[in-house]
Amino acid sequence: MDRQTIPAVSQNRSFLTIALIELWERFGYYGMQALIVYFMVQRLGFEDRRANLVWGAAAALIYVAPAIGGWIGDKVLGTRRCMLLGGIILTLGYGLMAVPTTNTWFTFSALGVIVVGNGLFKPNTANLVRKIYEGDDSRIDSAFTLYYMAVNVGSTVSMLATPAIKDYVNAAHGGELGWHVAFAVCSVGLMVGLLTVTVLRATVAHIGSPPDARPLDLRKLAAVLGGALVAVAASALILEYQALARAFVYLAGFVVLGIFLHLIRSSQPSERAGLVAALVLTLQTVFFFIFYQQMSTSLSLFALRNVDLDFRLFGAHLFTWSPAQFQALNAIWIMVLSPVLAWLYTRAGKSGRDLSIAAKFALGFAVVAAGFFTYGVAGRFAVNGLTSSWIMIAGYGLYSLGELLVSGLGLAMIARYVPARMGGFMMGAYYVGVGISQYLGGVVANLASVPQGITDPLQTLPVYTGLFNKLGVAAIACTLIALAALPLMRRLTATHHAQA
Repeated sequence: MDRQTIPAVSQNRSFLTIALIELWERFGYYGMQALIVYFMVQRLGFEDRRANLVWGAAAALIYVAPAIGGWIGDKVLGTRRCMLLGGIILTLGYGLMAVPTTNTWFTFSALGVIVVGNGLFKPNTANLVRKIYEGDDSRIDSAFTLYYMAVNVGSTVSMLATPAIKDYVNAAHGGELGWHVAFAVCSVGLMVGLLTVTVLRATVAHIGSPPDARPLDLRKLAAVLGGALVAVAASALILEYQALARAFVYLAGFVVLGIFLHLIRSSQPSERAGLVAALVLTLQTVFFFIFYQQMSTSLSLFALRNVDLDFRLFGAHLFTWSPAQFQALNAIWIMVLSPVLAWLYTRAGKSGRDLSIAAKFALGFAVVAAGFFTYGVAGRFAVNGLTSSWIMIAGYGLYSLGELLVSGLGLAMIARYVPARMGGFMMGAYYVGVGISQYLGGVVANLASVPQGITDPLQTLPVYTGLFNKLGVAAIACTLIALAALPLMRRLTATHHAQA
């Protein structure tokens, strides 16, 4: 069908289609994330330190890969096609995790497939959302906040379901098969997402980059798939050798910073202020995701060793969670808070009183600090080394509000300040910054690594609470830096709007 004859589709219907496949993709990713550190410690026999660093390196690769995937979407295969191809490869990756083996090379190769799939899927899906609402700043902020809520609908269900499935299958059949059945469920989630977007494909047929409007070039597709195989092998090597992982992550940091500076220097004068503003906010996002990575590392192991898993109210038992399910609190809080913030952003935008993204970032760091201090203070009220499960709810609530104010608007920041012609690449560059943070977050989590053989909660509790208090202080420092940058950001934003 010719593009000119495609019936008009509302922005909201197009957005809904993209949000649905993102929901199912995040179902798969977070279902895997809820278990992966536990899987390495309890199933593969890794020490805390190795598990934290391996997952930090894997998360870094998962987020660095979109820098290439965004370019492939913009220039080679098309944004929409890359979203679908990435979903297919992710389905395969989670399916490989479902193979019942403890061979580390096999596990690392499966994670490599997930790296490639995410690299193609993530930047191009976000870029499609940007294209739907391009030119309307308030709608972009609101859309990306709701998009972030869709992410957390999928992650909530999976982070509650996969630990329960793992425990049930292990208890019913013995052995450790439950881990792999849970990973298989993640793969099924991707299949549902791909089926959904196939059924609703007409709603996004008019959105994409220039290659989407041309017939598929099979030679380019073959080249991309060949590169993907090389990337899988390279990822497995990086995960196996920690020195290689460190070198890769730090090199990626220098490269993306150099590219940012090159683009700023070589861009048109009318684009420069927006790119500088995007660089400042991307650097702030890097610091935020160091805090974020604690959810699947230090906070996850804290829940395993020092949290009372029973929820009680006035002495009455309500229910019991497994340690991995506490990660779902982050997504639950975000689902509760996202509609409220989206409404506030839209209302403030109509009245001309909306806070700048830079101000929202500063507020977000302050709230994250309060969340970590909540975890740190929990040790004062612990009973036999176990803190109340309600402390986790309070801490995750504060942490999640901070996440919405920083990470939830990170993609909106790129959409607002970066020229459309480099949108896909800059989405990818943003994720490179996030990836570097993920690895650094694993390094920070190792400040609370517990040697094998130590199981007494009274011994492990001060290790974790000490780290959380230090993270609270670090978040306050980030708040002060973000506040100090506000005058610069106001000038850059004013110049960007004047020149746009």
